[in-house]
Amino acid sequence: MEKKEALDMFCYQCSQTSRGTGCTIRGVCGKEPTVARLQDNLLFAIKGISAYLYHARELGYTNEEVDAFIERGFYSTLTNVNFDPSKFVELALEAGNMNIKTMQLLKKAHIESYGEPVPVEVPVGAIKGPGILATGHSLKALEELLKQTEGKGINVYTHSELLPAHGYPGLKKYNHLVGQLGGAWFDQKQTFTKYPVAVVGTSNCVLIPKDEYKERMFTVGVAELPGVQHIENYDFTPVIEKALELGDLEEEPKESTLTTGFGASTILSLAPKIKELVESGKIKQFILVGGCDSPLAQAKYYTEFVEKLPDTTVVLTLACGKYRFNAMDLGDIEGVPRLIDIGQCNDAIVAVDVAVALTELFGVELNELPLTIVLSWMEQKAAAILWSLLALDIKGMYIGPILPGWANDDILNVLVENFDLRPIGDAEEDIKTIMGQ
Repeated sequence: MEKKEALDMFCYQCSQTSRGTGCTIRGVCGKEPTVARLQDNLLFAIKGISAYLYHARELGYTNEEVDAFIERGFYSTLTNVNFDPSKFVELALEAGNMNIKTMQLLKKAHIESYGEPVPVEVPVGAIKGPGILATGHSLKALEELLKQTEGKGINVYTHSELLPAHGYPGLKKYNHLVGQLGGAWFDQKQTFTKYPVAVVGTSNCVLIPKDEYKERMFTVGVAELPGVQHIENYDFTPVIEKALELGDLEEEPKESTLTTGFGASTILSLAPKIKELVESGKIKQFILVGGCDSPLAQAKYYTEFVEKLPDTTVVLTLACGKYRFNAMDLGDIEGVPRLIDIGQCNDAIVAVDVAVALTELFGVELNELPLTIVLSWMEQKAAAILWSLLALDIKGMYIGPILPGWANDDILNVLVENFDLRPIGDAEEDIKTIMGQ
């Protein structure tokens, strides 16, 4: 793995910092560049954990062990506390384990609040009537919005990472949750401009709005934008008033239908059939293609990769990276869908649960499964999930579209030597390697 670096490090967290602007070669305190980068990595992972923990707390679920780790992890990055690079690798792996506990907590919160997801087809496109478009990750905010709009003649649509909400029985029971508009997070300026509806940002992945829709955009919870009205205490009255004021959307031909809502129980109900198909050679490989989507040109790799997979593969997917290919019709293998959308990035724990169940089904270790993980990454939540997978000692994962900026050669060498982490390359060549050709 080759990586060009502009700076060995950058740290300006104390008064000793070089020339009062930042240490870029070695810390005045003695901090080495690899330690500085590992500290940054730990902070990114903790930030990711905090996102999942926040959504669990929204629903009344907490974990004192995770809270205590976050305190200790943050403290370790302060000036003159810890200079040991090996300890920061241990802390990153511990963060991975804490993230697993957090995602398990969030999964419990979601299922106990809304039921376990079931597969559902979600139409993409507008139907006639006033509308509200919700984006982000918060099922709690969406639930409150659905409650308050019930019976008011307003259609509620999801955008980006709220697509999987349609699979939860406790949310899909609302008949005015009618479909999806747009795709991944970064299309929002185009999508929000196109549809004259009220828009609610419920979490991360909001962008500074364009003037065309700024006055009809709102935020709730942790999300806030300059000049945009913030909703307090889930009181969506201003959003409802704006939606009614804007009037009707016009019916449009549906662009596509997306299938989502594959919970662990649904997938594992197919276990006997999956075992039969694997043993007969009709399924040769399970490939988890998931993570963050990004506007980078290199992210087109994931579309090409899935398009060129042989028909003996089953693709598991989650998070907004799926928008690179989730409208494809890959068909099925004797009733087992070839494209299985597990849900949000928040639902990564479902993929872990399925993988563990497959080890029991086939009587093998995790790294002996016919399973390859291909990750797209962009931000801090993806860093937390990466370290969760590394904490499970999963080998041979692919990652892209670019390598993490915090990883210098020393860190990359550890990841390659200890975990066989691989950068994505040419889609066809990667497929050949994965399929043992």
